[in-house]
Amino acid sequence: VAGQAFKQAWKYGTAGPDADAPGPLQSEYPLKEILAAAAAQGAVYALVKALADRGGARLFQKLTGEWPGS
Repeated sequence: VAGQAFKQAWKYGTAGPDADAPGPLQSEYPLKEILAAAAAQGAVYALVKALADRGGARLFQKLTGEWPGS
C-alpha cells in the first residue's frame, strides 16, 4: 500500500504521469533529487505504517475492550 501511495504521490508532484522516482544507482539524476525521493518515500511509508498500526489497535480495542499494551 505504501509503495503504491508513494508512486502516485511522486507522479503527482513531478512533471508527468510516467515519471518514476529515481533510484540511488541511477547516475542520470542529481543526488539532490535522489535524496528527495528517498525522504518522500520514507515519509509515506511511516505515515501508512502509523495508520495501519493505529487501525489495528482500534480494532483490538473494539474486540477486547482494552487498548493493546495497557
